[in-house]
Amino acid sequence: MRRTPHQKPFAVRGLSITRRRARHRGWAAVLAAGVVTAGVLSGPAASARPAPLPLTTMSIKSPPGGADVRVLVFHGSAANGEESPVVNAGIEAIEDIGLSGPAAQRYEVEATDDASVFTDETKLGGYNAVVFLTGGGDILEPEQESGLEAYMEAGGGFVGIHDAARAEPYSDWFTGLVGARPAASSPTAVQRATVEVGDRQHPATKELPLQWKRPDQWLNWVKNPSGDVHTVARVRESTYQPGDSKNGADHPVSWCRDYDGGRSFYTGMGGTVSSYDETDFRAHLRGALLWTTRIAQADCKATINANYKAERLTQPNQPGQNDQIGEPHGLVTAPDGRVFYIGRGGTDSSQPVITDWNNPDIGKGRGEIHVDDPKTKKVTLAGALTVFGNKGGGDELVKVEEGLLGIELDPRFEENGWVYLHYTPHSRINRDTRMAERYVSRFTFNSTTNRLDLNSEKVLLKWPVQIHSCCHSGGGLAWDSKGNLYIATGDNNSSGFSDGYSGNNPQPNYKGVSFADARRTAGNTNNLNGKILRIHPEQDGTYTLPEGNLFTGKETAEGGGKTRGEIYVMGVRNPARISVDKKTDTLYAGWVGPDAPAPSTTWGPAKYDTFAAITKPGNHGWPYCMGNKQPYRDRNLPDPSKPLGWYDCDKPKNESPNNNGLVNLPPVTSNTIWYSPQGGGPDYPRDANGIPSYKTEDQKFLLPWLKGGGQAAMDGPVYRYDSTSASTAKWPSYWDGKWFVGDFYDADQPRHAVVLDPKTAGQGGIPVHAETLKKIIPIGNDGIKNLMDWKFGPDGTLYVLDYGRGFFTSDSKSALWQVTYKGGGPTPATDQLAREAQ
Repeated sequence: MRRTPHQKPFAVRGLSITRRRARHRGWAAVLAAGVVTAGVLSGPAASARPAPLPLTTMSIKSPPGGADVRVLVFHGSAANGEESPVVNAGIEAIEDIGLSGPAAQRYEVEATDDASVFTDETKLGGYNAVVFLTGGGDILEPEQESGLEAYMEAGGGFVGIHDAARAEPYSDWFTGLVGARPAASSPTAVQRATVEVGDRQHPATKELPLQWKRPDQWLNWVKNPSGDVHTVARVRESTYQPGDSKNGADHPVSWCRDYDGGRSFYTGMGGTVSSYDETDFRAHLRGALLWTTRIAQADCKATINANYKAERLTQPNQPGQNDQIGEPHGLVTAPDGRVFYIGRGGTDSSQPVITDWNNPDIGKGRGEIHVDDPKTKKVTLAGALTVFGNKGGGDELVKVEEGLLGIELDPRFEENGWVYLHYTPHSRINRDTRMAERYVSRFTFNSTTNRLDLNSEKVLLKWPVQIHSCCHSGGGLAWDSKGNLYIATGDNNSSGFSDGYSGNNPQPNYKGVSFADARRTAGNTNNLNGKILRIHPEQDGTYTLPEGNLFTGKETAEGGGKTRGEIYVMGVRNPARISVDKKTDTLYAGWVGPDAPAPSTTWGPAKYDTFAAITKPGNHGWPYCMGNKQPYRDRNLPDPSKPLGWYDCDKPKNESPNNNGLVNLPPVTSNTIWYSPQGGGPDYPRDANGIPSYKTEDQKFLLPWLKGGGQAAMDGPVYRYDSTSASTAKWPSYWDGKWFVGDFYDADQPRHAVVLDPKTAGQGGIPVHAETLKKIIPIGNDGIKNLMDWKFGPDGTLYVLDYGRGFFTSDSKSALWQVTYKGGGPTPATDQLAREAQ
C-alpha cells in the first residue's frame, strides 16, 4: 500500500505489499464453471446484474467511512511492468486535491495496487470512497469483487477514471458500476476537443466552463449509457476525430448514478498525464469526490429515464363528441393546478364539414376550452366559441388553420378569473372578399362552475386576415413579468407558388389581396400578421403600448404612417408556440418553415424550421432570410418565375407591390436553432458578397443532434425549479434554466432540453448543449407522438398535448398527458453526510 505524504502510519491487516497475481476468469467464466458468485444485496439491483449468490460473508459498516474522510485510490493493473505515468499523476493530483481547498472539503488519501484490501472488511469500511485509477483488465479475484460489491451495498462511494471502464471486463455488475464499456476501436491519439458541460449544479461540473476545451484520449462506448446514468458532461464529436465507433451527438464523457446502495461517478477523461495538472480537471475530480465521499449532496437521478412517468390524463372522446378534448391546439396551467386546453375548431371525423363559399356556414366550427382538474380528476367543457376553422383537409384552397389558436390566463387570474383567447370569430368572415378578423379577447371564468362566461367578452385587439387560402395562423400567447402580453401571429400566407422557398410571389391574389406574398404580411412593418406583438392589457379591456417595441407606430420615415407600434418581432412565418421565462423576460419562439426539401443554388435555403431566444425587438428574417442570415432570392412582377438579386440580410428592402409599410427594414437578427431535412443548423461557405453556396455537398451542420424531414417546430418552456413547492412529483432542479424545444413529429426531429450561453443568447448564439427527452416524454404511436404544446404546471410537472394521428380533427390519440418525476431527492440523505452541511 502506498502511503501519501500526509498519511499517518497504520497497521495493514490482511494486506500484502506484493499482491497475489492469480487472475480470476470473470463472472461469465465463473458462472460457466458452476461457482457460487457475488454478495447479498442490501440496495436496488443493477439491471444488468445476474441473480447473485453469496460469495462473501463480509460485513461492511454502513455507511463506510466517517467524518475524518478517507479515500482509497486503487491502481492495480492486469498488466505486468512499470506503472503508468498517468497513474502516478492521478494519485498525486487526488492527494493534492485532498490537501487543498476549504477545510470542510479535505480528505486523506491512501493508495494501493493490492486488491486484497477488498476482502478486509475493517479496512475497507474505513474509506468513504474508492477511486479506481487502474490500467484495466481482470484485476480482482471473485471474492475481491464481491467485497467491493458489499462495500457499495453498504453505501460506499466509487470514482472510476478513464481506463477504469476497462477493468473487470467479464463482470456485468462492474459494467453497471462504471456505466459503460469502451469500444475496442476508440481513438488512441490525444486530441483537443470541446466538452459540453450540461449539468450546471453537480459539484463536479458547476464551476466548469459551459464549453470546456481540453486535450485527452476520448473513449467511444459500446453502448451509450445516457438515460441509464445521469450524464453530467458530453464531448462534442465535431471538434475532434472520433473514429468509426463514434457515438454521435450524444457522446457522454462523465456521468454518475446511485448504484446498489452507494454512489458511482465515472469520467472518461484523465487519459493523459497533463490532465491532472489542469485546474478545471482537478475541480472536476474534487466535485466527484465530494459527492462520493458523502461530503456533499448531488442529484444523479435527474436524467435517468426510469425516474419519470408519463400518464395520459384524458380519455378518448365519446363517439361524435368532443367531451374530453377538441382538436388540440394549446394549453395553460392555473395557479391551483387546473389545466386549460383548447381545441382549434376541427370536429370529430364523423361530423360533416362545409367548404362551399356559397354556404353561410362555411368553415363553422367550435373552438372549445376544456379544463382538467387534478383534484377531482375530471374534465369539464368550460365553453366553446363559434369560429371559422372547420373545413377539413385538402389543398390550401380548401383547408384552413384559423380557429381558436391561443389561450392565456391573467397574471391575477386567482383574483379576477380573466382568460385571454386568440381566435377567428365566424361572425366576422366576409364570404365575398374572403377576409376575416382575428381577435384577442378577454373573458371571465367562473372557478366554482368551471364555466367561461361568453357574454363577458372584451375585444382587446383585432386585425384583418385573408381566408381565401390556408395557412400559417400562429396563435401562441405569453406574459412577461411586467404584465405585457405577447401575441404570436402567422404570416397568413399560402405555402405554394414559390416552389417551397421564400414566400414572396406577389402575383396570386383574391380580389386584390395577395395570399402568396409574405412581404405583404411578415415582411411588412404596417401589418400585424407574421409577427410577435407585445401589448399591455388594461383593466377596462383596452391596451397600451409598452416602451421598447420594434416600432412606436409614430415613425415619420418614408412619409410616415407605415409602422404598427404593437410589433415586437417581425419576420416570423408560423409561430404557433411562444413562451417567456419570467426570471429573465427572455422571449422564446418557434415557427414552421416553408416546404422546399433541399437547398437551391438559384433560390436559397431548404425549408428551415426555427427557434429563437429573443432578448430585444428585431426582424427575424422571413421571407428574406433564414437561419443565421442565409438570404433568399428576390422575385417580382412582371414574371415572378425569374430570380432577381439576393436579399441583403443586413439591409433588407421590401419592394413588393403588396407592401404598405416601410421599404427599408430593420436588419435581420440571426436565429438560435434552425433545421432542414438534411440536418440541424445547415451552413455553407460564402462568397465575397456573403452569399452561401447552397450546394448540398458543401453543407456543414452546426447542430448535429437534430434533423427535419416532416417538421413543425413546437417551442416549449424554460423550466424553473421551485424549492418551496411541496410537490414530490416536480422535475428536479437539474432542469432549471433549460429551454425545451420540440417538434410535432417524433423521429429525428427535436424533443430536447438545450442550454444557451448567456453571453450569446438572443444574439444568434446557437445552443452549447442539448440532450434528448424522447424517452422521458415518450414517442411512438402509444406515446406522445404528435406534440402540440407543453408547459410546466405550478406543481413542477410537465403537461403535454398530443394532437392525435389525423389532421384538422380529433381522434382517439388526441390527449392531455402529464409527465412526473419519481426519482427522489439528492443523495446522500442529509443524515448520511460525512460532515455537517457547511
